[in-house]
Amino acid sequence: MSAALRIGTRASALALWQARHVAALLAAQPAAPVVELVHISTSGDLEREVPLWQVGGRAFFTREIDRALLAGSVDVAVHSLKDLATQLEAGLTLAATLPRADPRDALVSRSGAKLTELPRGARIGTSSLRRRAFLARLRPDAALLELRGNVPTRIERLRRGDYDAIVLAAAGLARLGLEAQVTEYLDAGAFPPAVSQGVIGVCARAEDAATLRWVAPLDDAQARIAVTAERALLRRLEGGCQVPLGALATVREGTLTLEVSVCALDGSRYLSARGQAPAAQGEAAALGTRIAEELIKRGAGELIADERAARAVEEP
Repeated sequence: MSAALRIGTRASALALWQARHVAALLAAQPAAPVVELVHISTSGDLEREVPLWQVGGRAFFTREIDRALLAGSVDVAVHSLKDLATQLEAGLTLAATLPRADPRDALVSRSGAKLTELPRGARIGTSSLRRRAFLARLRPDAALLELRGNVPTRIERLRRGDYDAIVLAAAGLARLGLEAQVTEYLDAGAFPPAVSQGVIGVCARAEDAATLRWVAPLDDAQARIAVTAERALLRRLEGGCQVPLGALATVREGTLTLEVSVCALDGSRYLSARGQAPAAQGEAAALGTRIAEELIKRGAGELIADERAARAVEEP
């Protein structure tokens, strides 16, 4: 490791907030090294005109940063954990999961109307396959439009009239001081969040003991247990592609609860499952896999396969 601890990050406002937050936590440790931020462009940043669900795989906001980490150009990678593939590149480890912020999605509307109050045919913007599916289920009359760009850009496009409402992660809005923009926090039961939403993940090289020494103390035990269950579920179901799935694991009084929903993109088919296990690291992955297997037996595999086939036909 170099004398300075180099953090690889995207250059968006939210990514920089997260990287600076991690940098501050690292710097607060006794005798900590100097911390530097290294800005890295990802394929997700460059391919702004392509809907996210048409971009291959799930690592389009993390791949280039993780490769810089493997190459030794940076020592630490900071990600929104929901963007990170469930299978890390060989040689990397998820060294820390920070305490979870609000995992819910938030609706921001021009008029101040909540989701149920928006007029028929309201134009709702989102780049997420999951959000599109659950919006279609709750508001089948709405016109669902693609929305790319960083958080401030998305809000600006809403305010200038491109959309009647948009859906964003509550945690991202809070981190950027934009809570006042929120019209409604969407209930996680009816509108389940993305796997790991609200958690910042910190990756490092698996054999880099010098860096791991500084990063390991940032790990939050409850967040680690919750996201282990969620990521195990997604790993079993997704096969490396986006799927219209929402999940939330919670830890209370020693019990881990995992709630999952899978929805067809047009909202016409819907499956949900719930399970519990002791809140222990060794139990979390097993719970996620078990719930995934239950959903597959009930038809989730066919639903996901049908959605992938439909999207393949739609791609230009």
